Amino acid sequence: MTFTTRLAVGAAAAMLLAFAPITSAGAQAPKEPEKAVLSGAPLGNVTLSHQAHTKTYGAKCGSCHHASKPEKALKADHEKCSDCHTKVATPPMKTKTQAAFHDPMAKKGVCVDCHVQAAAKGSTKVPAKCADCHKK
Repeated sequence: MTFTTRLAVGAAAAMLLAFAPITSAGAQAPKEPEKAVLSGAPLGNVTLSHQAHTKTYGAKCGSCHHASKPEKALKADHEKCSDCHTKVATPPMKTKTQAAFHDPMAKKGVCVDCHVQAAAKGSTKVPAKCADCHKK
């Protein structure tokens, strides 16, 4: 191999390394918290177990942590609901906190729909009443 060829190969390798993503050998996805506390509801806080929802019931992260909207981009892959959804929807958001989980009568919505589906499949441990989730 000539000097010019070695120089070209070395330059190409250096460029590849320069533009390669930098990751540590031990880098892992952030660990999900044991529990999440959704606060601020008039009926009381809702404490949910990530482990019960993901491992026991098979819920996927995207079931609750949806993709961001162009008008309010995410700062991280899995943010708290309240990072975007507030008690009163603040522009550019159109959905307030309560509506992010269920409609005003708690007859449909992300949480209620999933609980209804689980109950229809025969699960007896599904919270069905407001006070089953909301604790003062």
